[in-house]
Amino acid sequence: QGQLVESGGGSVQAGGSLKLTCVASLDTGAVCMAWFRQAPGLEREIIADIDADGTGTYGDAVKGRFTISRDFAKNTEYLFMDKLKPDDAGVYYCAAMNRRWCYGLRPAADFTYWGQGTQVTVSS
Repeated sequence: QGQLVESGGGSVQAGGSLKLTCVASLDTGAVCMAWFRQAPGLEREIIADIDADGTGTYGDAVKGRFTISRDFAKNTEYLFMDKLKPDDAGVYYCAAMNRRWCYGLRPAADFTYWGQGTQVTVSS
């Protein structure tokens, strides 16, 4: 069973930046991975995902501000978040599925492995 562990969340002022890290115990070099956000009272929504070849796809709300990347040698996924807004706040989850290609932004149900989440707070 794969395990994903996120870190890097915290509190930041609007306009600031954070970098989230997800370390995987499974071999993530061959699978699609993603970052999701869940705000209080709302469904978990995908922020970005990244194919096995390192190609990232982003939700419209974060394009140009967030960057998803991965280090295959370290089985690690990253999310660099810049120009943060209060609407970006929530619990961020790392996820992975059992196939190489994401085929665009995928719903939460498509992902098999999940981290425990890391809280991001953005103050205005």
